[in-house]
Amino acid sequence: MKAPDFAYARPASLEAALALLAEHGDDAVPLAGGQSLVTALNMRLSAPGLLVDLNAIPELTGVSEADGVVRIGAMTRHRDVGTAVIVRDRLPLLAAALPHIAHPAIRNRGTIGGSVALADPATEWPACCLAAGATIVVRGPAAERRVPADAFFRGLYTTALEPGEIVTAIEFPVPGADAVWGFEELSRRHGDYALVGLAATGRRAAGGLSDLRLAFFGVADRPVLARTAAAALEAGDLAGAQAALAGELDPPDDPTTKAATRLHLARVILGRVAAGMRGGGAQEGDPDGV
Repeated sequence: MKAPDFAYARPASLEAALALLAEHGDDAVPLAGGQSLVTALNMRLSAPGLLVDLNAIPELTGVSEADGVVRIGAMTRHRDVGTAVIVRDRLPLLAAALPHIAHPAIRNRGTIGGSVALADPATEWPACCLAAGATIVVRGPAAERRVPADAFFRGLYTTALEPGEIVTAIEFPVPGADAVWGFEELSRRHGDYALVGLAATGRRAAGGLSDLRLAFFGVADRPVLARTAAAALEAGDLAGAQAALAGELDPPDDPTTKAATRLHLARVILGRVAAGMRGGGAQEGDPDGV
């Protein structure tokens, strides 16, 4: 199928982009990497009157560090996020997640801001934002807002973005020297959407782990922090943590993968990630395999 007719604008500044979105209202949509939007257009699932291309706005791209925060511009490509020296040194969780994101062509074109704004519950970046306690920076016609990841993802393809707002950056606190992390994802084939995945952060504590944030994805209508499971794991009770997932996750039930199967897989990867974090935090994912 072919996309419906639409007008196209490529503003060179954030202010110009926001003005276009405000002027055209619901009839305009921003275009980031286009890896999801173009598909939706071609399938006639979306029919905007105007595409506002954000790719010519330099201030929306790049990775920087200041005052204990790593700031990643919303238009930074997936590959550039995961291979940036700052990210590899400060945020290894993101570098480990990168090879699991679809395929090289998509990683070379898709953007972290586009993924966060779309809020697909089976994708990696939203879960990483949740696990890392990130802040989503958004800008609208009136002002800039900073929304904690905990409050940003509200449901299936639903976020805290208000009309006329776009994601401009994601800010990650730099972990301390005692930080540990873990990432695991299971899919039918490499590059497919995750059947279940887990992004996790925490700190080494005497004899165990503390301050755990276990962000599961592919098991609900949004990434989910498994708080009860985290508390059990901090207490050294892996079996209790795995059992707690039944009350915290709401996996979908579809013809190819039953909800009970996803829940079982969630318990399996929790065990794997917990073992890796207790061993020092190194988990699977080769950042060079992009």
